[in-house]
Parts: sequence; structure tokens; C-alpha cells
Amino acid sequence: MTLQTIGIGISPRRIATVTLNRPERGNALNQTMLDELGGELKALAVDDNVRIVVLRGAGKHFCTGADLASRGPGVRTPPQSAKYAVRDVLAILDGLPKPTVAVVEGGAIGGGAGLVTCCDVAIATRAAFFSVPELRIGMAPFGIMAFMVRAIGHRAFRRYGLTGERIAAADALRLGLVHELCEPMVLDATLAQVTDALLLGAPQATSALKAAAARYASPNLAEILAHVQPPHDPTSPEAQEGIASFREKRKPSWYPQ
Repeated sequence: MTLQTIGIGISPRRIATVTLNRPERGNALNQTMLDELGGELKALAVDDNVRIVVLRGAGKHFCTGADLASRGPGVRTPPQSAKYAVRDVLAILDGLPKPTVAVVEGGAIGGGAGLVTCCDVAIATRAAFFSVPELRIGMAPFGIMAFMVRAIGHRAFRRYGLTGERIAAADALRLGLVHELCEPMVLDATLAQVTDALLLGAPQATSALKAAAARYASPNLAEILAHVQPPHDPTSPEAQEGIASFREKRKPSWYPQ
């Protein structure tokens, strides 16, 4: 199958690099990308030729979140054609039995920030930034919420989830959203150091450690998946106004002038 929105490469050292490849849209998540990510991550999980999975974005940004162009008036994805929701992809990535590394340049917004929280190691440039802006477009971030709370804590999530403020790289490091910051010119060298350290771990023991450690996460993956999410309604008045204000680069109507 030809991939439309992501690229996959496997190095001789058995490091798979998954590249989000919609740079013209800031690597925004549309249904095709979600379906391709879900399917390919599942395949990499059982591929004996892969020891590590690296996730990064093509172009300026890591991932700018949901593609609002695919949620506009009259744009509806037939339910039978959608294989994975955001939460499904995050759960697959979070439960991958192999080490995962997020390499963040530019923005990691909404679902993009969620992807970062589900990787074992997150490296970012000092100019990278993060945000959870869903409330600003009239929808709550149910798909990524539990993963974000687990990564940065309940109180920090309440601030950034409620305000939608941009989280600078230095603050992301302080909050534990990322593990290491570096300048862009040494990003690949930093990644090489991290993957080299990961390759020193025995593969089966690594998988066992990840499976055992997952039980101590709060909330753990089983609890996240057992929770019934309220459905998103992109046709609600708030969502329609939020999406319209985003496209028109103006404040939404609920913002008092």
C-alpha cells in the first residue's frame, strides 16, 4: 500500500523513522494520517527488523494537531471509512513494545502534543513549542486529555488545557513534557546518542520493562481505554464558530471585546 501522509524508513541499525509528511499543512492530522499511523505503528510493533521507533515531522512543524479543513461545513468522513480515532493512535503508540522517541521541531499542538506524551523519550529544539488549544475552537481535548494529564500532571494540564497558552520548550522541559532540549544543528546528533543508549538494552527485557512500567502509570492505558469519551460534535454551534474564527484569523464570538 502506498502511504499518502507518512513516510517510513528503517536503518541498518534497525531504527524505524516514521515521518509525518504533510508539511504544507503543518503535518496536521486528517483521517488518512490517523489511519496510516495506526496501521503502520501496529506493523512496526511486531516487526522483528525494528528495535526502535522514531517519530518526527517533515518541514517546519512536528504536528499542528487536527486538520480543521477536514472538519468544515459539509466535510464529513463516512464512519465506515475511519479506522482510527486520535485516542486509538495514541494508545497504539503508548503501548508499543519497543522504545519510541519523539523528535520535535516547531509546533506540537493538540494531537501533536499528545503524540509526544506517548513516546518514551522526547527531544526538542529550544525553539519548539507546545499547546492544547482545543477549547479555543469550541471543543474539549478528550482524545489527548488522559495522556497529557499523565505526562505533565493534573494541575499543569488544567492551566494549559483551559487557557490554550503556548508552552515554550523550556517550560515543556520543566513540566516533563520533553526530556532534552538542543539546538537544531545538533538535533540529529542528540537523537543518535539517545538511540545508541536505547540499543544497549536487550530487546526482550526492554519490552518486559515497558509492559511492567505501564501498570504504574496513572492513569494506565487500560483505564484510559475503559473510559467512555463524550463524542466530539464538530457541528455544534461552538465548534462551528471556533473553526470559522480560526480560519478567519479572528477572536471567536464568545470572547468579550
